[in-house]
Amino acid sequence: MTNKSSNLPKVSIITPSYNQGQYLEQTIKSVLDQDYPNLEYILMDGGSTDNSVEIIKKYADRLAYWVSEPDDGQADAINKGFQRATGEIIAWINSDDLYLPGTISRAVKVLQENPETGMVYGDLRSINALGEHVNTIQYTQYDALDLLSLQIIGQPTVFMRKEVLDKAGHLSLEYNFLMDHHLWLRMIQQAPIKYIPEEWAAARYHLSAKNVALAEGFGQEAFKIVEWAKPQPNFQSIIEMNNKEISAGLYQFDAFYLLDGGKPWLALKAYWQSFVLKPIPTLKKAPRIIFAFLSLFGFGWLRKILKHKYYRQ
Repeated sequence: MTNKSSNLPKVSIITPSYNQGQYLEQTIKSVLDQDYPNLEYILMDGGSTDNSVEIIKKYADRLAYWVSEPDDGQADAINKGFQRATGEIIAWINSDDLYLPGTISRAVKVLQENPETGMVYGDLRSINALGEHVNTIQYTQYDALDLLSLQIIGQPTVFMRKEVLDKAGHLSLEYNFLMDHHLWLRMIQQAPIKYIPEEWAAARYHLSAKNVALAEGFGQEAFKIVEWAKPQPNFQSIIEMNNKEISAGLYQFDAFYLLDGGKPWLALKAYWQSFVLKPIPTLKKAPRIIFAFLSLFGFGWLRKILKHKYYRQ
């Protein structure tokens, strides 16, 4: 990729990929078509057997580095990209997701205007397998308590200072589903994070996506993350003073993915555990609770006609 002479900080973008040829080119173009001049794009393919390598070669002259070889999974591929990255600002975009136009320029501007901030994030557009806009997930400004309560940040929207990332450490290979959330918790121990209420990226929901195909594993890792956090000096007092809120958030998160994984009865049990701890916040999830109840009686097909903004709550 050509780097125009610029006083702007270099931004390194990493794309981990494995057999996502049907979406990969759209992802690559969403990065290369950005208006930011000082860009380093690294593509780490895990030895795909579809047409991914053919697509990558098409853009090879605009990539800072690419490889197609077996790895130990998504986190390992991203970490290898982190090690090669030379930018001051770093991010990764998965091979089925997209950056929206102007995102990188905007993220850099926010980081420049907020030198104390280690990480920035925005709102996330949900798209289907065809790339059609289904919904926009809007976040808020989160603190450590929010993250410990499993308030999720849309990973494709995140941009980090490399120096803060290096202090926090790279992705843990112990996590397959929430390695990004585990990283955000380690990042917030190093520096503040900042939310910008703008759409920055699009995440694609399709049947082979982890958040659909392997939904049940997300809740299991959520409980594991909180157990990891309990002895952390920065988190001990927060967890002790807000145990009910954090536990309720965990059960709501678990219920969300259990329902996505086609286990409405277990989802309802998790929602009940959340309700016992924090009734009012749990009742805000009423649309999904109703859907879980109806699913027990064979009305799961309603998912296709329910508005996405209610279903994804």
